[in-house]
Amino acid sequence: MSENNYAIEPIGVIRSTLVNLADAPRQGDEGGYEAWLELAPLVAPGLVGIQVGDQLLVLTWLHHAQRDMLQVHPRGRLDAPLTGVFATRSPDRPNPIGLHQVSVLQIEGLRLKVAPIEAIDGTPIVDIKPVLTAINER
Repeated sequence: MSENNYAIEPIGVIRSTLVNLADAPRQGDEGGYEAWLELAPLVAPGLVGIQVGDQLLVLTWLHHAQRDMLQVHPRGRLDAPLTGVFATRSPDRPNPIGLHQVSVLQIEGLRLKVAPIEAIDGTPIVDIKPVLTAINER
């Protein structure tokens, strides 16, 4: 697609009881699970300031996604017209970056327990960002 190549290094991994892609809800707020974000020691300083109760955006690499998909039937409904992946939340796309809004439930060292999340066990974590509000603009 491009002459440029970019490398994304995972900063951690999702640890969840959700292990089968077929069992994953389409969105976290549709029956998402509790899971642990296990982060690499190298990124520990980046966790300073995160507290229980915080709302975070977790960006993941959807490593089981089909990267050659450009059109899908939204939500897998064959009666829906084919739609470009950029107009959907389909995990199948050229760069399968997952976006998950979660709440921090617990913090144990380099592990954050969060919910709700629909990512399966072993999903690489690309980045974590706070959800910004008018009160909390970091």
